[in-house]
Amino acid sequence: MHELTYGTTRLRGRLDHLIGRFVDRGLGSLDAKVLEVLRLGAYQALYMGGVPAFAAVSESVDLTRDVAGAKPTGLVNAVLRRVVEAGDGPEHFPDPERDPLGFLEHWGSHPRWLLERWLERWPFQEVRALVEFDNRRPPTYLVALDLPAGEVLERLSEAGVAATLVAEDPTCVRLSDEAHPRDALAAVPGSIIQDPAAGLVGRYADIAEGTDVADLCAAPGGKALALSGRAGRLVAADLSEARLRLVRENAERTGRSIHCVVGDALKPPVRAVDVVLLDVPCSGTGTLARHPDARWRLDPSAIERFAALQERLLEAAADRVVVGGVLVYSTCTLEPDENGDRIDRFLGTHANFQLEATGAVPDDTMDAAGRLSVTPQGSGHDGAFAARMRRLG
Repeated sequence: MHELTYGTTRLRGRLDHLIGRFVDRGLGSLDAKVLEVLRLGAYQALYMGGVPAFAAVSESVDLTRDVAGAKPTGLVNAVLRRVVEAGDGPEHFPDPERDPLGFLEHWGSHPRWLLERWLERWPFQEVRALVEFDNRRPPTYLVALDLPAGEVLERLSEAGVAATLVAEDPTCVRLSDEAHPRDALAAVPGSIIQDPAAGLVGRYADIAEGTDVADLCAAPGGKALALSGRAGRLVAADLSEARLRLVRENAERTGRSIHCVVGDALKPPVRAVDVVLLDVPCSGTGTLARHPDARWRLDPSAIERFAALQERLLEAAADRVVVGGVLVYSTCTLEPDENGDRIDRFLGTHANFQLEATGAVPDDTMDAAGRLSVTPQGSGHDGAFAARMRRLG
């Protein structure tokens, strides 16, 4: 069910293109529930090899009868049979050379406005690699907070959980597609599920031993847990009490000392500290493989709203950094408005802060200004951005 729902959501644009060719009055004429049944049936028939096409069609007809009555069952049966017969070959999509944007929109299953943004920054092949990454099932990674990866592999093997080392991150292992994260966490109690890109943020922050740290947008807590081993005292704050419970539960499970407090990062509930981590709410375009519904929920105005909120959050967080301390701003988006542009604007109005990279992460994960900048198409992992800034006065 997980594969069916997530896969159908990832490929919704492609499925709609394939289905729409056989609906005379267009997809807009269909009842929403009928359209969802068509998407589910087409995905099963075309992309889930273990489901015979005839079974996908038959089950879809039955489901239509349950959710929309008998009337549309004939349409569903006819459309799905034609979709299966036609297949999903390249001849059914815009030519990538003559219409690259149309190809990426329909075959690549991404909203047109977002693709237009990306094509302004990157060449076609790079954007194609990005949408291909977003349309695959993302791997699951395990990070042990106190154990070397080799010992983690041994414990996982003893528990019957298959995993492999991640060459570019000695603290991280990749679980097999068949492994369940719960089994892995049980085998290695002091561990968290975290993509290598998110792990790079903690390494890039490079906090000194024994410093006081405040994570102002902490939930679900992966970055706070990663920093807690070096921090003298770590306060994790979040506006959502429910989400903050995840931080507390993970801290208890891993044996880490984290002080949790419900609070709004626009009015930080902490005194000035040595290090402030501001992992801001963002459009999340670097994690669309893990959150496939986000691509369909976002619109251009969302990026503008996030950028405005991030500006206010930066202003509030800057006052909670002691002189000589460090402010780390991070996102999981690929959009310059929320990343480099946001930091440039902040530094342009705050002469008492300056970028300071310490060389704690590989050079190829940083941009020319010394900010962490990871893209899915370049790394094979989630997207991540971070800027480490020292307060001078």
